[in-house]
Parts: sequence; structure tokens; C-alpha cells
Amino acid sequence: MKTLGTIAVGAVCGLLSAFGVGGGSILMVWMTAVLQMPQQEAQQMNLLYFLPTAGVALLLHAKHSLIDRRTVIPAALCGCATAICGTLLSERLDPTLLQKIFGAFLIFVGFSELKRAKNAKNHE
Repeated sequence: MKTLGTIAVGAVCGLLSAFGVGGGSILMVWMTAVLQMPQQEAQQMNLLYFLPTAGVALLLHAKHSLIDRRTVIPAALCGCATAICGTLLSERLDPTLLQKIFGAFLIFVGFSELKRAKNAKNHE
């Protein structure tokens, strides 16, 4: 049953990656909550999942000229630098604290999306 669930979650995350949204949050929740994987291990698996899916999405978006290089290059360079800092920091943090930080982030994003949807509905 877990294998079928993992395949389904992988497919949903792949679809989200194709839209440019990324499915890492869903994948992280699946691995930590359902598969009981430690947070740091789940983060590593999430990164391994991300590489091929992002690569495929990037190639297809580039093929259709949907990438603004003037925006992407500085953002990617900054993202790489902060990824290094974040990785070094996460290696030193207690896994339980990482789970709490990630959970708080998901709650924040959820409330932000609800607020955005409410504002969009009010402007219709």
C-alpha cells in the first residue's frame, strides 16, 4: 500500500513541478508523516527527487521560451548561495526543531493562500 501511495505522491509532485510550483512540500509531508522518515533524511530525498523533475521541467519551459534569463540567473545564484548556508544550518539543528520550522512554514503558506484567495474573490 505504501508503494502505491508513494507512486501517487510522486506523480502529484511531478505534475506540480511541471507547473513550476514544485511538489517538495507534499513530498516532505508524505515522507515524514506517512513513511515516518526522519526530517533530515526526507530533505535529502526531496532534493534527489527535485533534480530530475526540475531538470525536465526546465528543459521543456526553455524549449517554449518561457524563461526570463535576466530574472532567473540572479535568483538562481542567490538561491544557490542561500542553499549552502541553509544546508550547513540544518545539519546543526535538532530534527524535531526542523520539523516544527517546516510545519510553521506550511501553516504560514496555507494561511497566506487562503488570504490571497479571499482577497481575489473580494476583487471580482
